Amino acid sequence: MDNDRIIVGLDIGTTKICAIVGRKNEYGKLEILGMGKAVSDGVIRGIVTNIDKTVRAIEMAIEEASAQSEIEINVVNVGIAGQHIKSSIHHGSITRNNNDEISIEDVNRLANDMHRIVIPPGSEIIHVMPQDYIVDYEAGIKDPVGMSGVKLEADFHIITAQTNAINNINKCIKRAGLKIENLILEPLASSLAVLSEEEKEAGVCLVDIGGGTTDIAVFYDNIIRHTAVIPFGGDIVTADIKQGCMVMHNQAELLKTKFGRAIADEANPNEIVAIPGFRNRPAKEISVKNLANIIEARMEEIIEMVHTEIISSGFHKKLAAGIVVTGGGSQLNNLKQLFEYMTGLDARIGYPNEHLGKSKVEHAKSPMFATSVGLVLTGFKALDIREENYHESVGGVRKVKDKKSSKFFSNMLVRTKELLIDDFKDKQEY
Repeated sequence: MDNDRIIVGLDIGTTKICAIVGRKNEYGKLEILGMGKAVSDGVIRGIVTNIDKTVRAIEMAIEEASAQSEIEINVVNVGIAGQHIKSSIHHGSITRNNNDEISIEDVNRLANDMHRIVIPPGSEIIHVMPQDYIVDYEAGIKDPVGMSGVKLEADFHIITAQTNAINNINKCIKRAGLKIENLILEPLASSLAVLSEEEKEAGVCLVDIGGGTTDIAVFYDNIIRHTAVIPFGGDIVTADIKQGCMVMHNQAELLKTKFGRAIADEANPNEIVAIPGFRNRPAKEISVKNLANIIEARMEEIIEMVHTEIISSGFHKKLAAGIVVTGGGSQLNNLKQLFEYMTGLDARIGYPNEHLGKSKVEHAKSPMFATSVGLVLTGFKALDIREENYHESVGGVRKVKDKKSSKFFSNMLVRTKELLIDDFKDKQEY
């Protein structure tokens, strides 16, 4: 039963390391039992650069989540991001011995074959995601199971990561006394937490603006079509403010979160913020309009990169649901409008409450925790809807999904069994 399963998501981010403990409630929604956070010093742009610092932060986050949920944590779902993530499309095909129905085994054989493709040295495949299938040269098939055909082909979206980056994550998790259950690409996890099925069907681009990276995932027809990781996030905006306003890093971060705007025209030209000066020096005055100019310049650059990725995915004209912006960086004032101005697509801010039920930890519904919540959800939901259908199939025969009808069938079987037993007894009595 899923209700007894407890899943832990661990997001090793550039600004924070966050652990979330969750389980499914009786309504099939995710209930968060505990959450732990720690400042992340050993991660730069999504890549672990200092193992000791990262291990300490993981231990702190896990300890806090464990204490709050009163559950001992041993196994975690971990996210991976970073500039080294590459995604590409590869074509695969198998020829079957006969013309009978295509089974789940055939589909799995085709997917497993993709793990043998030649990839650049020093990389590893982390996800193989089927796009559309082709059965006997009949193209555009979403789900070939049950069809008849000899030749089965498909295009696969293959995501690779640097072996070193994977090894460093493994090392940190191991040293913290934990085991990895799944290693998941972070934008895929975030998409589970913030996107609705309708949006994925209509066509949508998820943009997750973290501290060190901005992660992108494009969906169309309920299938993930493109992923990318841009090596810029909220931290670079803070660095620009620090330099442009000549303030300290923590002051720059506060200026950004409390007074920052993504569109300079929206800022009040007369508004001034005073920042305490250094020892025996007068307070420093900063114009909010000036601050907005610095932020807007950098955010435009990031959005331009996102837009380029959307165009290169080939789905730019097909995104009826537009863009969903999530992650800590999505909380910047006027960011939604800036995205709409620059891309010409509708935008909304994504909160990870798509599958959340009532939880002890209400602040987990902030966009900052989209990836962490998504990593928990990957324990309960498949990244591809078709996979879930396959898990519900037994021996290539689909289980009846509707509980009422399956109950009806089981009742009918019991009734038939009873009749047969009665009949058998009657015959023995003669």
